[in-house]
Parts: sequence; structure tokens; C-alpha cells
Amino acid sequence: MQTRELPESRGYRFKKRVLGEALPNEAMAHQRLGKPTALAVFSSDALSSTAYATEEILKTLIFAGIGLAAFDYVFPITVAMTLVLVILMFSYRQTIKAYPSAGGAYIVTKDNLGIMPAQVAGVALLTDYILTVAVSVSAGVAALYSAFNGLRDYAVPIALMFIVIIAVANLRGVKESGRIFAVPTYGFVLSVFAMIIIGFIKLATGDLHPAPITDPAALEATRNAGLFLILHAFASGGAAVTGVEAISNGVPAFKAPEWKNARTTLTIMGTMLGIMFLGLSFLATKIQPLPNDENTVISQIAKATVGNGLAFYFVQAMTMLILVLAANTSFADFPRLASFAAEDSFMPRQLAKRGHRLVFSNGIIFLSLSGAFLVVLFRAEVDKLIPLYAIGVFTSFTLSQAGMSVHHVRLKEQGWRIGLAINGLGAVATLVVTIVVGITKFTHGAWAIILMVPFLVAALIRVNKEYEFEDAELARDAHNAAAAPILRRHAVFVLVDKLDRSAARAIQYGRSLMPSDLRAVHIATDTHKSDHLADSWQRLGLSRIPLELVDCPDRRIDRAVRELVADALADGQTEVSVLVPRREYRRSWHRLLHDRTSNTIARAVAPLPHANVTFVPYHFGHEASAVTAESAEAPAPAEAHDQVPVGR
Repeated sequence: MQTRELPESRGYRFKKRVLGEALPNEAMAHQRLGKPTALAVFSSDALSSTAYATEEILKTLIFAGIGLAAFDYVFPITVAMTLVLVILMFSYRQTIKAYPSAGGAYIVTKDNLGIMPAQVAGVALLTDYILTVAVSVSAGVAALYSAFNGLRDYAVPIALMFIVIIAVANLRGVKESGRIFAVPTYGFVLSVFAMIIIGFIKLATGDLHPAPITDPAALEATRNAGLFLILHAFASGGAAVTGVEAISNGVPAFKAPEWKNARTTLTIMGTMLGIMFLGLSFLATKIQPLPNDENTVISQIAKATVGNGLAFYFVQAMTMLILVLAANTSFADFPRLASFAAEDSFMPRQLAKRGHRLVFSNGIIFLSLSGAFLVVLFRAEVDKLIPLYAIGVFTSFTLSQAGMSVHHVRLKEQGWRIGLAINGLGAVATLVVTIVVGITKFTHGAWAIILMVPFLVAALIRVNKEYEFEDAELARDAHNAAAAPILRRHAVFVLVDKLDRSAARAIQYGRSLMPSDLRAVHIATDTHKSDHLADSWQRLGLSRIPLELVDCPDRRIDRAVRELVADALADGQTEVSVLVPRREYRRSWHRLLHDRTSNTIARAVAPLPHANVTFVPYHFGHEASAVTAESAEAPAPAEAHDQVPVGR
């Protein structure tokens, strides 16, 4: 049988040009990632945080007024945070082994602690992923204008441009985005290791000199470092371990054996992250860079170690790219996590559908818009975004590790005591950090996240209840409803505004339904117009299909149609179909030239039992929508009868 090849829409052709050919479901297996590519996809957030974690610690200490003493505290605080990193790394290795299908905080918490804690973990992580996008691109722009100061005034549009680029790359598919982001990730790692090695060599040879002091007053001590200030700085450094959970969320994206490859990648990432964080903080104690709006701390360390030449600009370029592309960790994990919640009916189910390139396109688009909103709201200023950043991820860390502890006790698998010790320590450590971050960052913006999480959890629960209600109603007596006898009569009303091709197409379709009663109905809001239609109807010999004029002096067309249908349904033996001619336009702006009365009619009729509304489209510019004169004037079904136009 010969099949007709239908033309693709302009929008779909544009999508193919931007994203490439649609991938079939069978291609899913070929989208899996090897360890080198997966490291680039899932580790960019964690690795990139070394570009600003040391700076955030220094800012907290120096701006609090302890002067040069800040450089005495930065390395011990970094060591403490690195210990937290080690605990998390070993904890998530346990998680990945126990949950090889996907061991993120949401799945682990739901399985071991219940639905409500899972929603808290999910919301905390989702908000953190959105913040990661805003923080990463904003930090990347900061690295850019550290090298080119004139770009500072264009920070917001540049950040938005970066979000668009990353979103498009991810919409093209996981594998392609991994290839794109591999070079910047490894380029940044190599540049930081090079700085650390060169810095240590210069330190050993006495050639490592402190950075020029740009603000001597900032280094004058006005107070001592109290415990609260040290904890505050520790919380600021917590940004360094955000993103550690990303690999556990993305286990299904790895090549087989998934869980083993994921664990290996996590270990490599954690080791590199720890060395980079410790190395940069140690060099900061010797170089003593002063955080300022013009030059980031890492750029000052780069100048002191590799100089002001080409190597410096390479470091800045790699730093900018890794910071911008750190947002890719969110783009890899946010859609996947949202799909888990959507499958459980706690988020819109559209988020669980794979798109053109087998990625969760709706999640990617939602994340892009949310991140862009924060960039505009906070004007791409990292200082204002960082306080919102860590509370969510450490909350999810705590719930995930607590869930794993319950998992070990509940199943008592081989080696469960060791697993319990590791995950229990992880739960305690991350709970302490969560409390510290919540208290020390509360007045700096963390309050917004602390208040937002329960509000969003309540919203997800409301979504879930709505889905449960819909599913329960649709499932109730479904078999009996399908087997119930049909009603004795079927009346079809074709709404006719004027006699044209769109009305003729609707009449033609109405005749094909073979109804008991077929009527053309005109809602008469204008006497002159309705009289003209009745005359034309008689003159063209269309009286075989009765035309009914329904008076509507108050111009409430939807109400008039509803009353007409209700009268037809009054006998309890009639099924009514209302056919509404609907014009479809070639350009979206053409719709602005016409109202959508058809939508209000559908809403008015829909609540009536055994009443149905069908839109019959007429596509402008498509000859397929044409109706021949013969088909328009063909006899009506035998059951229909001539009817003189009447008023109502």
C-alpha cells in the first residue's frame, strides 16, 4: 500500500537543524558514557568549585575584620572541609553499590525513610541544581572580566548567553554534551595542577612572592577570629563539595558495569578535588591574595605562579570555561531527578518524557529558565548567590546518608557494619555542616531556602494528591463504563457563524458521523447577519440540512450553546456532539487577528454529561482543507428532515 509522505512543520525542521536528527529508542544504549567522558559531565560542578571556594573562605574572614590572620585560618578550614569531602566520597561509594540503577538522595531517601523525607531531599537538591546554574555561569563571567575588565558591565547578558549554549548542547544529547565539555574540564584540571606544582617549586626556590596589596586597610585587624566566624568561613568553603552527589544520581548514564564505573569515577573526582582545593588554599597562605571585584583569588595565584603572559590567559580561559560548564552537572542531573519525582506523580509528568534526542528536554528547559531568572534577579553577582547555595545540598547529603544507614540495618547484607559506620559518619558529619551553614548563613540569604523548601514540598504533595484523585476517578468502573449500552439518539450540532469553507468542512464531517439528528446552528447576536445567513442557506439549496437560529440578544454565545445542548440532553437518551469550525493559521501572529470563541464554547459545554465538543480545523493555505460544492450540497442522512429557520 502506498503511503503518503507528510511534510514536516517549520518548527520541527528548525529543531532538527539545531539539535540534529531525532534519536530512536534503540539508540539509548549508545548514549552511555565511559569514565573519561562521564568525569567531564558529572564532575565539572565539584571540580570547578575550587576556583572560588578558597576565595569565599578568605572573603568571610578578611571582610569580618581579622586582617592578615585570615591567611592563618584558610588552610586549616580547607583541611576540615577536605575531611568532609573524604567522608562523602566513601559514603557515596556505598550508595552507588547499593543503588546501581540510580542512587541519588531522592531514591535512597524514598526507599529507606519514606515519601515525605524523599520530597525534602528532592526539593533541596532541585533548588541546589538551579542555584548551581546561576552560581556557575556568574562565577565564569567573573573569571572573564578578571582578565578583561571592560566586560564587567555586560555580566548579565553574557551569563544568559552561556546558559543558552549549555542548554542547547544538552538538548542535543548526553553523549554530545560530554564531548563538548571534556576539553574545558581536563584543561582546567591540568592548569590548576600546573599552578600548584610551579607554585611549590617557586616556594622551594624562594621565588614565590606575595600578591601586590591593593587595599592595605582590609588587612588591618579590627577583631579576633571567634568560633562563630571560623564556622562561618567553614560554611563558605562548603561550596567546594557541592556536586559530589552528581555521579550517584547519574549511574544509569555510565557504560556497563554501571556501578563499578561510577564508583571509580567518583574516587578519581574526589581525589583530584581534594588535591586542588588543598593546593590552592596552601598557595593562598603564601601569596596572600586579597579578594576584590577586579581580580579573583585564583587569577592572583595564577599571576604569582605562571606570570602575566600566555599561560595566565590560558588559566583564566580554562577557569572561565570550567565555571560556566560546571552548570552542566545540573543539566545532567536535574532533569533525571525531576523525572524520578514525575514518575512518582510528585511533579508534572511531562518531566518524565524523553525528547528529540532521548534526553529529558522539558527538565532542561525548565532548569534553563529558572537559572536565567536567578542570574537576572541577582545581576550575576556570585557573592549574593553563594549564601543560598550550600544549605540545600547538605540537607540532601544528610538525608541520603541517613537513608543508607537505615538500608544497612534493614537488609544486613555482607559487610553491612562497615557500610553502616561509613554512612553513619557521613550522616553525622553532613548534619553538623547543615546546621553550621543554616545558622551562619541564615541572615545572608539561607533563610530564603530554609523557608522555600517546606513550601515547595507542600506544592509537590498537592500535585501528587491531584494525580491520585485523577487516577482513582479514571480507574473507577472503567470496564463497566466501556461496556455500557450507547444512548438511543445521537444529535450533532454544527455551529455556523457564516457560510464559508470552514463551516462547509464541519458540515461535511458532521454528515460522516451518521447522526440521528444533524443541525446547523447559528447563534444570532446580530439580526441582520442572521437574516442574511438564512436567505443564503435557502438560496443555495442547503435546506436538506436544517439551520436553526438561536437568539442571543446578550451576546453570551457560550451560554446560548450550553442551553441548546442542555435541552437536547433533557430526555436522558441523547448523546450530543457539538462541531465547532476552527481556523488554523499559517503564522502564529495571525492568531492575534482573531478571537478564540471556540475555547469558551468548549469550556461551557464540557461539564454537561454525554456532551462532546469537536474542533473541525480549516487550515489556511492547504488545499486539503477545501470542500467541493458537490460535497457541501450532498443530501443529508435520511433521518434528518427539512427545517425552516426558527428563532429561540
